[in-house]
Amino acid sequence: MQDSALSINLKMPPGRRNGIYNSAALVLQVIIGNKACAYETELVRFYTAIEKTKLARMKTILVPTDFSPASENAMWFAADMARNIGACVLLVHMYQLPVSAVSEVPMMMLNADELRDECEVQLNALKERVEKTTLGSVPVFTQSRLGNTGIELEDICDTLHPFAVVMGMHGKGGVETMVFGSTTLNAMHHLRVPVMIIPAGSSFRPVLKIGLACDLKRVEATMPGKEIRAVVKEFGAELHVLNVDKRFEHFAPEGREQTTVLHTMLAGLDPRYHFIHKDNIEESLDDFAQRHQMDFLIVVPKKHGFPEGLFHKSCSKKLAEHAHVPVMAIHEPGMP
Repeated sequence: MQDSALSINLKMPPGRRNGIYNSAALVLQVIIGNKACAYETELVRFYTAIEKTKLARMKTILVPTDFSPASENAMWFAADMARNIGACVLLVHMYQLPVSAVSEVPMMMLNADELRDECEVQLNALKERVEKTTLGSVPVFTQSRLGNTGIELEDICDTLHPFAVVMGMHGKGGVETMVFGSTTLNAMHHLRVPVMIIPAGSSFRPVLKIGLACDLKRVEATMPGKEIRAVVKEFGAELHVLNVDKRFEHFAPEGREQTTVLHTMLAGLDPRYHFIHKDNIEESLDDFAQRHQMDFLIVVPKKHGFPEGLFHKSCSKKLAEHAHVPVMAIHEPGMP
């Protein structure tokens, strides 16, 4: 017998199919074995709530959570940041059906409805805590989704276009630490919106100084000037360009030329430039950021180009894993 699928086409009222309602007109199909399970996605409820409370124009900060201490710390960071910039918070949890491997034939240990109910209880508890702590000044919405965390996050971001995704670096103990940590790094490299990674123990404070790590190579092609400008202006902060250059290459003609290109790209932000003459890129950036009280660092993970470059994936990963200040990843232009 072939699998059957049941789909729900969420249609909006006539005349309201653009803008927020158009984004909410989703079709959700979930197939489990030979039975189909379909449910109304919480994203529709999220959009509807925004419309009803006249918050449609507010910025949204997306906070994935696995209910671990690290993700909870990221939630509080996001809540304080939302209050600072006038944004709302969307808490999301992705879950998968656990499968028992005791028998030769895999068997579902819980059904989708039970898991969803359990997740919603925990999400609502977090929501109530944030609303109570912020005295209702930060609108908080929740959503639980059945599926792969990376895929679901991409789907939400493509639909919602949040101001930023805020995540903790590590999840719970053992295997779950590896899974959530891997999810965070995967989000940093693949999501098409800014991803802010919050180190354990970090708390939000008014943003006065933002560090921008730059290797001064192929600046025009690889630096997302528009997105960087938007973030800096949102917080009204000072921008400090950090370049780790142990070979003094910024004095060479090419280095001076790339600095000029970057300065033109960031016109109006009055950036300050710091050239750090040390070997270890990640440690140098983190140390400088701490000593000069940077509120967070912006990095641009590069998919192509110079393996030794400042923003090569491996370098961005090490910085995100070990930094003592929050790191915001913004992708280079033209990212698919």
